[in-house]
Amino acid sequence: MLLTGSVVRRPNLLLLIPDQHRPDWVAGGGLPLRTPVLQGLAERGVTFERAYCTSPLCAPSRASLASGRHYAHCGVLDNTRIYPLDQPTFYQALRGAGYRVAGTGKFDLHKEVGDPAAAWWELDGSRLLDEWGFTDGIDSEGKLDGSNSYRGAGAPRGPYMKMLHDRGLADRYVHEHAARRDHLDAYTTALPDDAYGDNWVAGNALQVLDRLPREVPWFLQVNFLGPHNPFDVTAAMRARWEQVEFPPPHANDHPDRTGLLRTRQNYAAMIENIDTWCGRILDAVAARGELDDTVVVYASDHGEMLGDHGRWGKNTWREAAVRIPLVIAAPRAGGAGVSTDALASLHDLAATFLDWAGAEPMPGMDAVSLRPLVEGRRAAHRPVAVAALADWRMVTDERHKLVVSPSHPPLLFDRTADEWEDHDLAAARPEVVDQLRMHLV
Repeated sequence: MLLTGSVVRRPNLLLLIPDQHRPDWVAGGGLPLRTPVLQGLAERGVTFERAYCTSPLCAPSRASLASGRHYAHCGVLDNTRIYPLDQPTFYQALRGAGYRVAGTGKFDLHKEVGDPAAAWWELDGSRLLDEWGFTDGIDSEGKLDGSNSYRGAGAPRGPYMKMLHDRGLADRYVHEHAARRDHLDAYTTALPDDAYGDNWVAGNALQVLDRLPREVPWFLQVNFLGPHNPFDVTAAMRARWEQVEFPPPHANDHPDRTGLLRTRQNYAAMIENIDTWCGRILDAVAARGELDDTVVVYASDHGEMLGDHGRWGKNTWREAAVRIPLVIAAPRAGGAGVSTDALASLHDLAATFLDWAGAEPMPGMDAVSLRPLVEGRRAAHRPVAVAALADWRMVTDERHKLVVSPSHPPLLFDRTADEWEDHDLAAARPEVVDQLRMHLV
């Protein structure tokens, strides 16, 4: 809590969360990326170099975040499940503690992937927001969820597609998605900049923020749509990156090297665009006179393989998919420009936000607050980080990563000596396999 004169004020809480931002694609990591806002947050906060999601898939990862529970206990095991409404969320706990709880963009706590025509968000984006614990906001479609639901129902089923429909842009948007061939089919959208998904989500966030009262603390979660595939960018975004070179994916012999490069350029363009909008949101917080009273968190729900090992998207235990960027900048926290290798998990943010809000932990929550690390009161956090999806489970400690599945023998990697996880050591180090296996949940 923050002292303002004799009045104790709890901090505002701002969560900036893109979809599918892999952890090594930030400025300063050896790639020609432009993320000055994220760099600025890192310079005044703490960067968690070894933060993981509990599951590299949208709905399970976000359910773990909302509940503060591991994948196995969060009630959402794949993208066809809706978040159990009888399961508490940290949003509800914040609201109960007196916070205004707001959010915009793709929350992904309800999905009907098996039947696109059945998916809906309400045209004003209000579906289930109150039940989850929000007081303000707009829940909207993801890129593919929106176009698939529109095509399946023949009409908009959520606020983003309604905006495109009202402007005569929906059919064009749906056609662009339908014409995609594969992950190498990165393209420049015909949408104008102000109708581009991430720009629309961030614009909504600015409007919601402007309406939040100044006399009570607030929480705001901005769920960007990118840099999730399809790798679509506006003409202005494309122009800034079309001449920039990137190293090719690791262990990928696909013959279309131009397509591989174009995909990486567009991925970088989406990240830069999100970074720019994060800056505008922070500027708006500063204009309210509240930046010094706001905890700012940048994280992602999971990563993106981006062609490494011939794979795209997520759904795998490999680092590019299961590890995430995580930066926390807190006012007067004591640490600035600090980088830590302490193992952390995305769902720890549930406990972290409740800690700063002075709220009680939720029942069934296994998340652990990161606040003591941010404030320099503790150096270590978790002995291991655990992730899972479908038939595989993964556990990593400070050095090794173990993957178990009924479909193949255990896999063991030495992360310090084998960055790309090319060499399985399970047969050579059975004692490490046994030691790590004990931590699996």
